[in-house]
Amino acid sequence: MADTPDQVVRSFISLLVARDIETAATMVSTDFEYDNVPMGKAFGPQGLRDTLTGFFGMCTGIDWEIIRQTSTGSAQYGTVLNEREDRFEIHGRWVTLPVAGIFEIRDGLITLWRDYFDKATLLDAMTPPA
Repeated sequence: MADTPDQVVRSFISLLVARDIETAATMVSTDFEYDNVPMGKAFGPQGLRDTLTGFFGMCTGIDWEIIRQTSTGSAQYGTVLNEREDRFEIHGRWVTLPVAGIFEIRDGLITLWRDYFDKATLLDAMTPPA
């Protein structure tokens, strides 16, 4: 079990990059909120599974890099802010999506994951080339 909010989020992101959505879903609370600010929200472990399974199914490669990350509190109650470059291979091309993320931790579980990014960049990546 992770000892700090930083470790919780790094472990969670590592699972997502490995496409282990099932194990990642065990790291979120039953009242979890996943807020992709320009795209909409999903709730609970099943909402996480449904959203990421659909999106990751379009990707032939995933690589997320944490550029900066800061945290406060403990794994029992804490907050993490990070700046990431989320890279996805879709339709045979790699796209880098700059992301600012917020995570809230309670009792060792993620209760909130909110990402801010440019929607147009993501939609362009999801559109097959002509």
